[in-house]
Amino acid sequence: YMREVCAYWADTFDWRAVEAGLNAHPQFRTVIDGLGIHVQHIRSPHENALPVVITHGWPGSIVEFQKIIGPLVDPTAHGGDAADAFHVVLPSLPGYGWSDKPTTTGWGVERIASAWHELMTRLGYERWVAQGGDWGAAVTTQIGMQNRGGCIAIHTNMPVAAPDPATMDDLTPVEQAALEGFAHYDRWDSGYSKQQSTRPQTLGYGLVDSPAGQAAWILEKFWAWTDCDGHPENVLTRDELLANVSVYWFTASAASSARLYWESFTSFSEGTVDIPTGVSAFPKEIIRSSRRWAAQRYRDIVYWNELDRGGHFAAFEQPELFVEELRAFARLVR
Repeated sequence: YMREVCAYWADTFDWRAVEAGLNAHPQFRTVIDGLGIHVQHIRSPHENALPVVITHGWPGSIVEFQKIIGPLVDPTAHGGDAADAFHVVLPSLPGYGWSDKPTTTGWGVERIASAWHELMTRLGYERWVAQGGDWGAAVTTQIGMQNRGGCIAIHTNMPVAAPDPATMDDLTPVEQAALEGFAHYDRWDSGYSKQQSTRPQTLGYGLVDSPAGQAAWILEKFWAWTDCDGHPENVLTRDELLANVSVYWFTASAASSARLYWESFTSFSEGTVDIPTGVSAFPKEIIRSSRRWAAQRYRDIVYWNELDRGGHFAAFEQPELFVEELRAFARLVR
C-alpha cells in the first residue's frame, strides 16, 4: 500500500488544488507570546453567529476541518438554520503546519490554551466556545480549566478523563469496552507516543528526510484510528489523506509536532472544568470515557451523545455528523 500511495503522491496528487482550497478561506499569522501562529478565520454572514475556536491534534491539521467550514459558517446555504451559525477560527498548533516551531521549551497545552484566549480576544470576540479532539481536546479542556472569561463553554470528541477506580465493581458495557480499549492501546498502539514523548528529535531526523517515512508514520494512524472497516480509504479519499500528510512534509514539522508530547504527555495538570461542557462520543475513538468518568473532570456536562459511527478524526471522517453535534451542543449554550 505504501508503494502505491507514495507513487500516487509523487506523480498524481495535486497539491495546488489543496492549496487553492485552503486559500479559499481567509488566513492570517499573528505573534502571540513570541511565537508566530497561523490561523484560518472565517466569519459568518449571519450577524448573531457564535464564535468557535476548533483545535486539531496529532497527526492532524486544519485540513481535517475544511469540509465543515461551509455548513458551520453559513448553515442556510447548506439546508440549515441561520440560528446555528458560527464564526470559525482554526489555528495551527505551535510546531504544526504554518505556525512557528518553538525554539525553547514551555509550549505545552497550558501555554497554548492561554495563547488561544489571546487569539480570540485579538479577533474581537468577547463570548465564544472552544472545540477539540486529540491534543485539541487537551487544549480545549485547559481553556475550560483556566476559565479566564470569554469562553462560555467547551465541546470535545475526546474527553480527557481517566477511569474512576470506584466504578470497577459496577462497570457499564461502555466502560468495560473502554477498559479493553485502553489495554489494546497500551499494548499495541502506544509506541508512537512513547517515542514522541521521550525522544522526539531522534525520530524527527528520519521523518523530515524521508517522505515515505513521514507518510507511513501518519497514515498508519489513519488506518488504526478511523472507523474505516479495515482501510482508511473507505472513509477518506487518498487525496484527503495525502493533503494532511503534505502539510507535515512541506512544513518539515515531524519533530516540532512531536515535541508537544514531550512537553505535555506526562504533565497534564489536574483540575476541573466548571463551565458548560459537551461531549460527542464516536465509537472508534482510541481512548473512550463514560459520562460518569468524565464528570470527575467536567463538572457541568450539558450535552452527551454516543454516535453510531466515526472515529478519532471525527470532523474529517463524518463532517455532517460532526456539524450536527456541534450545532446541538451550541443550542444549549448560545
